[in-house]
Amino acid sequence: MRRRGRRRVAVVGVALSDCGRVEAATPYSLHAQAARRALADSGLERSVIDGLASAGLGTLAPVEVADYLGLRPTWVDSTSVGGATWEVLAAHAADAIAAGHARAVLLVYGSTAHSDLKAGRRTATWSFGADGPLQFEAPYGHTLISKYAMAARRHMHEYGTTLEQLASVAVQARANATHNPEAAFRTPITVDEVLNGPLIADPFTRLHCCIRSDGGCAVLLAAEDCVPDTAKAPVWVLGSGSCVSHNAMSQWEDFTTSPAAHSGRLAFERAGVRPQDIELAEIYDAFTYMTLVTLEDLGFCAKGEGGAFIGEDRLTLTGTLPTNTDGGGLSACHPGMRGLFLLVEAVRQLRGEAGERQVRKAGGSLPRLAVASGTGGWFCSSGTVVLGRD
Repeated sequence: MRRRGRRRVAVVGVALSDCGRVEAATPYSLHAQAARRALADSGLERSVIDGLASAGLGTLAPVEVADYLGLRPTWVDSTSVGGATWEVLAAHAADAIAAGHARAVLLVYGSTAHSDLKAGRRTATWSFGADGPLQFEAPYGHTLISKYAMAARRHMHEYGTTLEQLASVAVQARANATHNPEAAFRTPITVDEVLNGPLIADPFTRLHCCIRSDGGCAVLLAAEDCVPDTAKAPVWVLGSGSCVSHNAMSQWEDFTTSPAAHSGRLAFERAGVRPQDIELAEIYDAFTYMTLVTLEDLGFCAKGEGGAFIGEDRLTLTGTLPTNTDGGGLSACHPGMRGLFLLVEAVRQLRGEAGERQVRKAGGSLPRLAVASGTGGWFCSSGTVVLGRD
């Protein structure tokens, strides 16, 4: 809800760079391409941008990104908490704009993760320092995916969640991707195909896991006084919340509850809405279990009921809670930290610009409320943002 003396904040421009496998590009050029497109989408002049938020690139991010883009921002942020980074940065930027510390803040990201892997410039597994709390777990060889797999197994043990229910998350994400011409994979899949794929980390087969791609995107947030000059109707930032949890898995109190339980509650309270008011959700989905447990923790269903809640086609474009409407990280794109892509897709849906994958309510009207929720690390952090057309 709006506080006395604070300006309202809107998303006024969004864009993707070229995505997929973009071998001729660099992360910097993808940043620039997405930024130019988002600025053009907004209809505003470049000079309005006085803030920049970026993470994941360069030694002095966002200094290097600002320099490459030719910007000299007077407000900057480079908070990095993994996949939740972009929802957290969006919240920081919205607060700064509301308080009058900036007028328009550009959030921008780009990565050539896929091309780098193919060219041998990086490895398929992430390397994390083990000089802090992780030193006590490093000898056991836990990979990133194995940490998510352990959490999924615990949920299955505690609540009877089935492999078929987890597989359904991937199937429904792919169903949404079939309507997205920019998605990396558009061929429909079945639950059996997910279950019978190569095992990566028990219980996850390959199709339980996100794809790897190149790509970038940008989101421009601005104060309400900029809105009359924008090219399109604004999408308002209604509320946000963030939370950090554990670092070492041994310090995570409950593998079946993510920090989204806290970030979501804060975001909904600050927006003055309830989970049942939300008409579409964009959820970080590096693995199928992430979607299921985040939906529980955001309050769309009770703890332990995520498997049954997902149901048949509930998350598809015509379901009762369309989720990851572009196909998500499981089918559309995943260049690294995907959180900013969640905001882009939510805005496009609320504007009615999603083409074949556009969500419509009964009677054909556009959705009015959306939530984007990012998860970082191995459920170490969460950022949730509520967006609305009014």
